[in-house]
Amino acid sequence: MDKQVKRNKLCFGLGTLGRDGVYTLISMYFITYLTETVGLTDGQLAVIGGLMVAFRIFDALNDPVMGTIVDNTHTRWGKFKPWIVFGVITAGILTVLLFSDFGLTGNAYIAYIAAIYLLWGMAYTTNDISYWGLMPAISKDQKVREGVGAVARICANVGMFAVVVIYTMVPDLFGMAPKKSYFLFTLILVALMWFFQFFTVFGVKEDRSMLKHQEHTSLKGMVQALFKNDQLMITALAMALFMIGYCTTTSFGVYYFKYAYKDEGTYMIFAAVLGVAQLTALSVFPLFSKRFTRKQLYTGATIAVIAGYLIFFLSFENLALIVVGGLFLFFAQAFIQLLMLLFLADAVEYGEWKLGKRNESVSFAVQPFINKLGGAIGTGVVTVTLIVSGINPVSQQLSVLEEEMAALTDPAAISALQTQIDEIINGVTGSPLWIMKAAMMILPLACIAAGFLIWKKNFRIDEHVYQTIVKDLKERQQLLDRVAEQNDSAN
Repeated sequence: MDKQVKRNKLCFGLGTLGRDGVYTLISMYFITYLTETVGLTDGQLAVIGGLMVAFRIFDALNDPVMGTIVDNTHTRWGKFKPWIVFGVITAGILTVLLFSDFGLTGNAYIAYIAAIYLLWGMAYTTNDISYWGLMPAISKDQKVREGVGAVARICANVGMFAVVVIYTMVPDLFGMAPKKSYFLFTLILVALMWFFQFFTVFGVKEDRSMLKHQEHTSLKGMVQALFKNDQLMITALAMALFMIGYCTTTSFGVYYFKYAYKDEGTYMIFAAVLGVAQLTALSVFPLFSKRFTRKQLYTGATIAVIAGYLIFFLSFENLALIVVGGLFLFFAQAFIQLLMLLFLADAVEYGEWKLGKRNESVSFAVQPFINKLGGAIGTGVVTVTLIVSGINPVSQQLSVLEEEMAALTDPAAISALQTQIDEIINGVTGSPLWIMKAAMMILPLACIAAGFLIWKKNFRIDEHVYQTIVKDLKERQQLLDRVAEQNDSAN
């Protein structure tokens, strides 16, 4: 294998290690931090939850605009890397501010969080659009893309599951009050994000020959690049339904193990097992892709996801069944996530073939748009579920007691307070738990199944069609090069 190809795979993948850890902290656990650590009333949670959903949707709608800006960028460092650097630095600073305690309460705290959260979304978008837009610019070879995508997803999942496993342990690891502990944890995570992103900035070499005849993209061109690319739209819809289901399920993780299974500590072990399952799936994906078509892989993964959800829902908090259901679910979801990434990459060439213009960043703006939409809807579902089920007032009560316990030194007083906390958690039974489980599993299952059916009926870019498209594009490129040479000779 070419040395630069290997370097591109590694350096592009490493760029997402800390980045996805930070994204996981915000997308999956910021609402948990607000309810379990800060402690919000139902009214405050409703306001902040509503604002978070609205801001994510607003930010998602800006993604194609950012994609257009990136596609129109021309610098000596290319069009992607300047925005990668700017986005990662500003997003890191704003992440730290979200977990900073300035002693604000009530409306002042809500206003502060709302402003920083809105700016964070815009900063992260700048990095995310340019980062993933770089992927299809590395190579047009499907197998090379599969390798780059697999390494990137492996690194992303390492970053994600590192945060998933560590999150509930943070106060114990730092030995401080929860708010201070999460602040220090955030500082470390942001430093790691900055460190690993510079592997991508300095290590990845893109193929700029694809850009020789690229024209300026207008806002009208942006709309055409998105909505006239029917295969991109099909992929986007299927991916959106998948991410809504995935984000909703994962956002309930801490709540499920704390209030349904009654042992929050088990969540760490469960998350570690699922992390290994996802990493294993991504590692063996190239082996499966050699023996099966992408359609067969997506079909098999969807069947496994459905089986996993059903086992999980009917486990009745039996740990063995929870683990089996989780393994089915997350092993298969890793396949689907990688397949979706590859479908998007192939849709770039399809759009260039159909519309005569290459728009990597505009096309890949669909991915962060979908991730944010999925996260927004997941946050909305969690917020409504916590309020409707009556779990949030319990969380608010527990956050106060846990802050009190962090300040205690007397073992007897700590033990008594821990007993009180356990009694409150054990008191959450019946309908609140069934409401949470239905929102966590049944709704996501319906979304993921619907996304697969839409894709199966409408997506047409199989391996043969893609090779035909690439061959045609190569012939067009050669013709344009000959015309350019003739014009140069005439002048």
